[in-house]
Amino acid sequence: MEFVSTSPITDPVAEVPAPTTTILSAPLTNNFDYTRSLGPVLSQFALALRAGRILGSRSADGRIYAPPVEFDPATGRLSTDLVEVGAVGTVTGWTWESSPAGAQPAAAPFAWALIRLDGADTALLHAVLAPSAGAMSTGMRVRAVWRAARTGLITDIRHFEPGDVAAEAPANTAGLPGETDGNVIVTTPIATAITHSASEAESVYLAGMARGKLIGNRMAAGVDEGRVYFPPRDVSPADGAPAAEYVDLPDTGIVTTFCIVNVPFQGQKIKPPYVAAYVLIDGTDIPFLHLILDCPADEVRMGMRVKAVWLPDDQWEHSMGNISHFRPTGEPDADYDSYQEYV
Repeated sequence: MEFVSTSPITDPVAEVPAPTTTILSAPLTNNFDYTRSLGPVLSQFALALRAGRILGSRSADGRIYAPPVEFDPATGRLSTDLVEVGAVGTVTGWTWESSPAGAQPAAAPFAWALIRLDGADTALLHAVLAPSAGAMSTGMRVRAVWRAARTGLITDIRHFEPGDVAAEAPANTAGLPGETDGNVIVTTPIATAITHSASEAESVYLAGMARGKLIGNRMAAGVDEGRVYFPPRDVSPADGAPAAEYVDLPDTGIVTTFCIVNVPFQGQKIKPPYVAAYVLIDGTDIPFLHLILDCPADEVRMGMRVKAVWLPDDQWEHSMGNISHFRPTGEPDADYDSYQEYV
C-alpha cells in the first residue's frame, strides 16, 4: 500500500527580518583554573612524575595498571601496592592527528597512541612525535621525553618518540615546594575562546550601557504583554511573543531579595562581608543581580531604594560592568505590596 500526501509542500525556512540596529560582536575568553587534591594514590604518581619516574599500581590479581588506579579493580579497595614501570613502551594502537589544534601537544602533525609501558599490563594515552604517519605502526617502541619543569601532571611527559632506550629526565626546574603530607594539589588551567555575537535586543542594551543609559523593552502580547524586561529580550521567555518597543529606564530601583557574602574565595575582588542583591529597576517587571555597597552589609534590606554608581565615563565599555554597584538613596523603603510578586 502506498501513502500519498495531498498536503502542499511548504518551505521549512522561516523568514527572519533584518535587524534594525548594528549587531555587536566581540571575542570572549573564559578562563577557569581547576584546582584539586589528587588523593593518596595519584599524589604518589604525581610526585614520581616530578622526579622523572612513572608509577603503576599492582592489583590483587597481579595486573599492573599504569597510570595507577585509585581503587583495585579486583577488590574495590584503595590501591596501596605502587610499583615503578618503564619510561619505554609499545604502541598498541594509534591515530594520526594531521591538523593539531592550539592546545594540543605539538604544532606539527603527530599521533595519539595507546602505549603499554614496560612492566605494565595496561596502556596509557599520550602523544607520539614521529616524522610522518608512515613512521607509525602498532608494535613500535617509543620512549618518554620529559619536560624540564615538572609539576605532577601527565604533561610532565612532553611526548613520546620512537626509541627503545629510556631517555634520562633532566633535573626538575619547576621549583615546587615539597609535599610534606604526601598529598599533591594540582591546578589545571581551562580556557574557551569564542566570538560572541549579541542578539538585536542585547546589542541595543549594550550600546546603551556604553552611553550610560539603561534600555529595556516592553513585550507586545501573550502572557507577558506590557511587561518591561531589563536587560531587554528579543522575545518573551514565557511564550515567545515579540517585543513591542524599547524603553529608556532610570538607574534607580529597589532591592527585592539579597544575600550577604561572608566567605572569601579565590579571585574575590571585594572584601567580605558584602551584599549581592536582586535590584528591580523602576518601571521594570523583572529584577537583575548586582552589588549593594556604600553601606554596612547588615543594613541592606528588602524594599531599600538604591541608585546605580557608575564608573568614570572614560572607562565605559559595552558592559554592565560600567555600573560599579548600587548604593542606598536614603529614600523611604518601598511597600512590600509593590514588589512582592518579584520576590
